[in-house]
Amino acid sequence: MDLGEWAYDRGEFVSATAPRLPLSTQGLHYGTGAFEGIRAHRSERGLFLFRARDHYARMLRACRILRITGVPDKAEDLIDLTTELLRRNGHQGDTYIRPLVHKLALMPQTPPGVSLAGVTDALSITTFGFPVSETRRGIRCMISSWRRPPRDALPAQVKLAGGYVTCALAGDEARAAGFDDALLLDQAGNVAEATTANVFAVFNGRIVTPPDTGDLLPGITRDTLLTLCQEAGLEVLERTLSPADLFTADEIFLSSTGNGVVSVVSVSGRDIGSGTVGPVATRAAALYDAAKRSPDGGHPEWLTHVTAG
Repeated sequence: MDLGEWAYDRGEFVSATAPRLPLSTQGLHYGTGAFEGIRAHRSERGLFLFRARDHYARMLRACRILRITGVPDKAEDLIDLTTELLRRNGHQGDTYIRPLVHKLALMPQTPPGVSLAGVTDALSITTFGFPVSETRRGIRCMISSWRRPPRDALPAQVKLAGGYVTCALAGDEARAAGFDDALLLDQAGNVAEATTANVFAVFNGRIVTPPDTGDLLPGITRDTLLTLCQEAGLEVLERTLSPADLFTADEIFLSSTGNGVVSVVSVSGRDIGSGTVGPVATRAAALYDAAKRSPDGGHPEWLTHVTAG
């Protein structure tokens, strides 16, 4: 992994490889933290952060849920820290940014135990080179035996660190069985999401995705695709999807910050449509690629230009 030389941690820029967290870190023990994955894409026009304000706004909502107050509370301040870190690290290609907020240490007079109050807060940001993976042939998924926790047990609208153990279990199950990824159902047996991606299915040219009121993370890439596809004249509908719906879909594709748009060519050993990457997914990927790399892609307000240091 092309980890940058510098990181931001607890108020200062430090060596990215220097160990700094105490073994008693509360977020490590109890999962009381939240994170974001943000992309910066390089083109002939320079390096552009994609939808950084939306990512940081979501992280700040997670801070409110976790009673994290000891970190910058404005998205613009977090963007300024991120652009300075990117300038210091000078990655030459596409870059991934990982901000993390978490509970750090017990304050005086706070007894040991699982708590949100009486615990200090910390923010760190790291960056590393991360080219978009080539998945032109699509991937093979299985329906996991692990279920997506309901939102009344684990808030679904933010990226809470502790909640990703379910994703790890489902992904491990899938890879051990010879698949590339897993699709998780909710407690009612409907499709929620993949391990780290939202799910889209295509029926007769119409794009369908589970509603963001369900037990799933309303992804920023998901929102991007909904906007771009609707602007391009594609019909998009939010409704529940059952496993049987997946088996009868013409196409299935996933969306995530890490990998963009990725087609699913089979689910639990059943080919989806022709078993190849379909035309709707191909078009959605092209729309997304254009929007994330250049202000000419239709939404310059989504981009933050990182100027050279």
